[in-house]
Amino acid sequence: MASPRQYTISDLAREFDVTTRTIRYYEESGMLSPARDGQTRLYNDADRVKLKLILRGKRLGFSLSESRELIEMYDPDSDNRHQINALLDKINKRREQLEAQLHDIRLMQEELDEAETKCREALGET
Repeated sequence: MASPRQYTISDLAREFDVTTRTIRYYEESGMLSPARDGQTRLYNDADRVKLKLILRGKRLGFSLSESRELIEMYDPDSDNRHQINALLDKINKRREQLEAQLHDIRLMQEELDEAETKCREALGET
């Protein structure tokens, strides 16, 4: 059986294109728990997967606590339906937030267009 792979903080920072400070932040928040070899942090495959999920959650607009909640639901001995349903719920809520923001942006664009038109009319640039 192959021994588990270990990663340094620099390995993970390079792989995921984040700073070592970012990884240390996730460690301080309790999301990652590397082993130590002197001053060197050694991350295992589980830490690597957690980091990948945290960063994916961030890209999707999830808070760190939302990502933590989802990650902590994982149970390798189950079908993880509960975790998947929770993720689907968060996806739907995020989509609703984005649609509301998009609606607000479109309204703002219309208001800017109207203001620009009135300014141009006032300058005689119709």
